[in-house]
Amino acid sequence: MIELPFDKIILGFLTITVRLTGLMLFAPFFGSASVSPQLKAGLVVALSILLYPMLSQQMVPVDLAAWPKLVFGELLIGAAIGIATNLVFDGVQMAGSILSAQMGFSLINLLDPQTEVDTTVIAQFHQTLAMLVFLRLDVHLWILRALGRSFRLLPPGSAHVSRAFTLTAVQAGGQVFTLGLQMAAPVLSATLITDVVLGLLGKASPQLPLMVLGPPLKTLLGLGVLFAALRYWPPLLDRFFSSSMELSTTLLRLAH
Repeated sequence: MIELPFDKIILGFLTITVRLTGLMLFAPFFGSASVSPQLKAGLVVALSILLYPMLSQQMVPVDLAAWPKLVFGELLIGAAIGIATNLVFDGVQMAGSILSAQMGFSLINLLDPQTEVDTTVIAQFHQTLAMLVFLRLDVHLWILRALGRSFRLLPPGSAHVSRAFTLTAVQAGGQVFTLGLQMAAPVLSATLITDVVLGLLGKASPQLPLMVLGPPLKTLLGLGVLFAALRYWPPLLDRFFSSSMELSTTLLRLAH
């Protein structure tokens, strides 16, 4: 009679499920608020079933007392992979918020379906375009491959938060500002130059109605530069997403 080690199977399955749950909570597209929890749960279970036969030999017995630490470590690994990619979207949204203030759209807000938070029109436009590029480049498949690779780089139960891991994560969070400024640079430069020119014209000819002409001029110029710069977004975002995948791999190595 063949006896199946149900306790080992359940423990291994739950370990894989926890890491996948961390990814589904924080990764772009998968973690979107517009994706129903039932669909996320079904995807987690399906991927866990597919991964378990390949990873069952890596599972090590864990005492019940060590289970909370194991759950925290596995959840942290999945979250690190998802957050690393989500930093790109944070930078894109930051760029949109900056440009909304510069172009006069800061008072117009829409509900972002990805986060269910009110965001400005330009930030929402940026988020939508970034998501389209994300799907066009198959970055969601990159994330799933990174998750599968994480079990080879960091077997279940071997994760720990080191000082190097924490410093790298904090530095990566600071890169959001750099990324946002790079995305906003063309329009931001154009609107700042417009402000300088309008200021000089106001000094040279005070009778010009610059208070009336200035805002629509900045809006039209900003939109024109924004649409002209969109052709450079796919290669730029491709580079950003590739860097985020490298960041996730670095975090996994530092958590070993």
